[in-house]
Amino acid sequence: MNKFIEIKPEISAALKEKRAVVALESTLIAHGMPYPQNLETARLLEAAIRDNGAIPATIAILGGKIKVGLKESELELLAGSPNVLKVSRRDMSYIIAQKLHGATTVAATLIIADMVGIQVFATGGIGGVHREGQNTLDISADLPELSRSKVAVISAGAKAILDLGLTLEYLETLGVPVIGYQTDDFPAFYTRKSGFKLECQADRVSELANIVHCHWALGLGGGLLIANPIPEDYQMDEIMTQTLIQKAIREAEQNQITGKDLTPFLLAHTERLSSGKSLEANIQLVLNNARLGAQLAVLLAEVN
Repeated sequence: MNKFIEIKPEISAALKEKRAVVALESTLIAHGMPYPQNLETARLLEAAIRDNGAIPATIAILGGKIKVGLKESELELLAGSPNVLKVSRRDMSYIIAQKLHGATTVAATLIIADMVGIQVFATGGIGGVHREGQNTLDISADLPELSRSKVAVISAGAKAILDLGLTLEYLETLGVPVIGYQTDDFPAFYTRKSGFKLECQADRVSELANIVHCHWALGLGGGLLIANPIPEDYQMDEIMTQTLIQKAIREAEQNQITGKDLTPFLLAHTERLSSGKSLEANIQLVLNNARLGAQLAVLLAEVN
């Protein structure tokens, strides 16, 4: 694998010494936010992880090379270039073989984190089952990857544009534990509650670490989803959010936006319709997840 992967020396040393490392995706930078907020957020995420005792590992594919940990110039390339492709599992071999630039989705980031031994990954919201997914079979590759990769994922639930009930049902079928951090209600990305109750809850980071450690010590394999609600001060009004999402969905249908282009389109149009409120919420929830991810990684490093 060495010819395909380049690990930043700081991260390589930390992994060898079993110190805390937290993976970060790069789709958030290339496709999830406008410039320059995307670059500023990427820097803030790495700083938040360091401030909480862990080492950040932003992951991308650049020039056909898997990069685990990025230089400032590489973050700038991802944030500013229009030629960065969105990469999931199915795209990885093509992007690497063709020596292209790719921003990793949750699924691709999970694969790479597992490859190199990073146990914690902080993101904004995972993908899931799209609305009408029971008819279209439009289901994110993030979900099956969660069941395969030995990584604990911190997110603010699934993206609010999805069918959250079906997403939870599918995760249950795959055997992925979903643990609410200080909540028994599955968060809905921009809002703290969705109305879908969770059976597993942990109120302290030490509890999360014990659950994650126990899951892997039992040999159950795969990952865990830790649902961390957006900070209360930054959550959006639930009724307003659903109204905006429905408008964005209608615009997507009118423009025949489907497949991997759908989620970036819906997020961008929700931001426009909310006059930027959804972007600020997105930034704050992913920062909140990065902080929790670092704290969890530190405790896991102590028990490994």
